[in-house]
Amino acid sequence: MEFIEHKTKNGLVVEVKTDLVLKELQDFIDILGNAYYLGANGIVVQSQDLHNDFFELKTKLAGEILQKFSNYRQKLAIIGNYDNIESKSLNDFIRESNKFGNILFVSCLEDAFVSLQ
Repeated sequence: MEFIEHKTKNGLVVEVKTDLVLKELQDFIDILGNAYYLGANGIVVQSQDLHNDFFELKTKLAGEILQKFSNYRQKLAIIGNYDNIESKSLNDFIRESNKFGNILFVSCLEDAFVSLQ
């Protein structure tokens, strides 16, 4: 796993690059720890790096991750295309997450930087 550091006007944002699929809560706890060590105030991952269980709300993985990021007062931006999601509950989750701002669903890195302010 690689952490690319981006200095923004509001602080350091780390972009996670990985060949692994992020599928366990522990994966995100490790990312949180590394981001904290680097002094980051925001984390960016690509949606294709997330296991499908993240987007299946009945698995509760997304909720557990949101809770960890909330507990540690860290923001996470997930870059992907969310235009054609058929699940009403997932669409509602994305809309609510973007409204409250701990986990943000964005379309590109630039949007992630803006959203993580």
